[in-house]
Amino acid sequence: MRVLGIDIGSKKVGIAISNQEMTVATPLSVLHRTTQMRKDHEAIKDIAEEWEVELLVVGLPRSLDGSLGPAAQNILEETKLLEENTGIPVDTYDERFTTTTAKQILRDQGISEKEQKAIVDQVAASIILQAWLDHRIGTGSSPRKAVND
Repeated sequence: MRVLGIDIGSKKVGIAISNQEMTVATPLSVLHRTTQMRKDHEAIKDIAEEWEVELLVVGLPRSLDGSLGPAAQNILEETKLLEENTGIPVDTYDERFTTTTAKQILRDQGISEKEQKAIVDQVAASIILQAWLDHRIGTGSSPRKAVND
C-alpha cells in the first residue's frame, strides 16, 4: 500500500509518496494552486492513481498550543472536499514546524534560498508523511486510524 503526503498551501501543494512497505516517505512534486479547488484536487487524484495510492495524509496546521485555529479549520474543510473529489480516504497529521524543518534540512544540504522555494513544499510534505508513518508504526495503528484525535 502507498500513501500520499500532502502539504496544502495557499499557492502551492507539496506532495510526497511512501514506499510500498509504508516505512519511508520521499518528496515527489509541487503543484501550483489554481483558482479552482476541484481542479487542484483532480491533479492530486491523477498523481494518486499513477502511484496506486490508497490513502492521503494531509498536514494539519495546529496552533502552537495544539488547538485548531482558522488555518486548521480551512484545511479540515478542504480535506472533506479532497476526499469527495478524489474518492480516496484522507487522514490528517500535525504539521507544526514542518516548513521550518524542511528549510533547515535544505539549508544544511547547501541548497540556496532560491532553489529551496521550488522544493520546500514537497520536502515539508515528506516530513509530514514520515512523521505519520513513524507514528503509525510506533503505535501499531492501522493506516486509516485517525492519529490526531
